[in-house]
Amino acid sequence: MPDHATTFSRRRAMGMGAAALLAPGAAFASAGLETIHGAAFGTTWRVTGPAGSGLEALRRPVDQLLAGIDRRMSPWRSDSEVGRFNSSHAGGHAISDDTATVTAAALRVAEESGGCFDPTFGPAVSHWGFGPITGGGATGWRGLALSGGRLTKAWSDLTFDPCGIAKGWALDRLADLAQAAGHADLLLDLGGELAAVGHHPSGRPWQVAIEDPRPARTGLAAALTFEAGAVATSGLRAQSYALDGRTYGHIIDPTTGEPVQGRLLSVTVLARSAMEADAWATALFAAGDAEGPALARRRGLRAVFLFDDNGLRQETTGGADHALL
Repeated sequence: MPDHATTFSRRRAMGMGAAALLAPGAAFASAGLETIHGAAFGTTWRVTGPAGSGLEALRRPVDQLLAGIDRRMSPWRSDSEVGRFNSSHAGGHAISDDTATVTAAALRVAEESGGCFDPTFGPAVSHWGFGPITGGGATGWRGLALSGGRLTKAWSDLTFDPCGIAKGWALDRLADLAQAAGHADLLLDLGGELAAVGHHPSGRPWQVAIEDPRPARTGLAAALTFEAGAVATSGLRAQSYALDGRTYGHIIDPTTGEPVQGRLLSVTVLARSAMEADAWATALFAAGDAEGPALARRRGLRAVFLFDDNGLRQETTGGADHALL
């Protein structure tokens, strides 16, 4: 990595992996809505529902929920479970049920994506100017194994970075918390990833927009309608820098160990859970121009790919075109 890269913006918490997704005018700035918001994971959270829903009562439980997840899974914290695991020796280490759930999902997506999603690439992410895992160096998700509440690593310098999946899991838990409190119609946003519960107060599904991913461009590239599910976007817009005519992003090509290069600018995934959408958006972007859409089709994933082909080109898989407005 060029020495200049240390001066560029970096992810400050596990929640900063996704490109900005939501256009506020498409969902929040409508009559008849009530919104609460706050900060977590170095980014922001927002819950929107019908006016008069009493969402303010959720504020403290939401903050407590997200703070607890941060204490367990943030690789930025040396005192978190993940931080202690990353600095530990080879062998098995006890982890909580929540961390085990996220780890199991990360390893499953790693296998199903052929390694395009690899939660051991934290040192490579840091090498290129993003992310907190400056120690270690070994990579390869097959060096991790989970069994009976213990996470084992094959080498002492192998690390686990849940940034590409833990925020989605946190958003799912946020939706669970709100529903358990009796809220039936909500749109929830955690750092640009979205989960929908029920419908917009008008009775229609929730509608959101994908920002134009081209550098220095403003405006929207597409609009989506969705309900009872989640949406996540990965791409270059939120976490990247330009140097000597090349753009460097935070998503690593597992075949080269370098930031993904090509015409693909962003991938948006619609899925049943935010954790699934989060991980697969990262995997499909890492897979690249040709293999990304091909992988999405093999896995039956609903995704919207945006390419820079002398103008913005859109490609959809898994019936995602039916969600476009």
